Amino acid sequence: MIRFSTAGESHGEALIALISGLPAGVPVDLDFVNRELWRRQQGYGRGGRMKIETDKAHVLSGVRHGKTIGSPIAIEIVNRDWKNWEDKLPVEAGDPAQHQAVASPRPGHADLAGALKYNFPDARYVLERASARESAARVAAGALAKLMLRTLGIEIASHVLRVGRIALDRAATWQEIATLFARDEIILGCVDSATEARMKEEVEEISRTGDTVGGVFEVVAHDVPPGLGTYANWDERLDGQLASAVMSVQAVKAVEIGRGVVAAESFGSQVHDPIHYASEDTAKPTRFTRPQNNAGGIEGGVSNGEDIVVRGYLKPISTLRKPLESVRFDTRQATSASYERSDICVVPAAGVVAEAMVALTIARLAQEKFGGDSALELRRNFDGYIQQIRNY
Repeated sequence: MIRFSTAGESHGEALIALISGLPAGVPVDLDFVNRELWRRQQGYGRGGRMKIETDKAHVLSGVRHGKTIGSPIAIEIVNRDWKNWEDKLPVEAGDPAQHQAVASPRPGHADLAGALKYNFPDARYVLERASARESAARVAAGALAKLMLRTLGIEIASHVLRVGRIALDRAATWQEIATLFARDEIILGCVDSATEARMKEEVEEISRTGDTVGGVFEVVAHDVPPGLGTYANWDERLDGQLASAVMSVQAVKAVEIGRGVVAAESFGSQVHDPIHYASEDTAKPTRFTRPQNNAGGIEGGVSNGEDIVVRGYLKPISTLRKPLESVRFDTRQATSASYERSDICVVPAAGVVAEAMVALTIARLAQEKFGGDSALELRRNFDGYIQQIRNY
């Protein structure tokens, strides 16, 4: 079974991604992995940290001669900012006077809850792990999952639907999303240039006030066959697993599958996707087709052959240049919340992280369904299943 974990702190020496269960023989394109890391760092409204770090994946194990070998893969992403923090966050005792405390918790961040949970005198160690810097390791792991899924013809990409008050007022096609994915410049990740320009103006206005802004991103998994996930047990439903994965992304506060929010205020006749059948073979894995995809590619916890569509609703970043009211940890006296170098808008970057989480979830379920210790065996089993459902 495909599993992954991450380690490392925001200002520590490095981040580590550990992924196991990938079949042997999956081609590993490090340029692709590094481009995924680059995509996570882009977007208008990012902070000063992105000017310091140039994330690169250093593979320590599990890949040889450009392919996976079936053993756990460890990836290191060095933090270039570590040189400024070696004395402040030493592994050994070090000099306590060098410690840089987060003296007052930031509303909306893990600061206060984490300090209470772990009995810390301030929120420094909470910030270090709760920070979205950790998501770089997820993106590295997700890139490997994407490379495995590519051997099955499955692609995953994202785009931005909303930044603050500015929203895309139409559906995006897969071709538009794929074209956006290939761009060498990322502004705010919207497929419509006019809407993106208005989103940029929104970020500029928010920046002038010292505030932050959230938004909505959409992740699309293209050419996923029917049959991933199951209705048999509550915790094996595909939509539940995807919702959990995307909700785990820092600052995501709600997840939507397909047009779930609209469906809640609509009639059944307006929501459910009619089923048609193509007499001739199609490019899709199955001849069953839908004129629309309100279900987001999932019915009853199982993929149905349409594109899987997952939306994440991202709150504004918690660190404000004009801090909100807070309380000092040491004296319990009223003060302003602590400020650490931060971003104004991270919606495109959050979409990239969510892509990784969706890829890891779908790759795990695909490997569980089709099996195979090697990429060749996995593909052979996959092709047999596709033939089966095309003849259905």
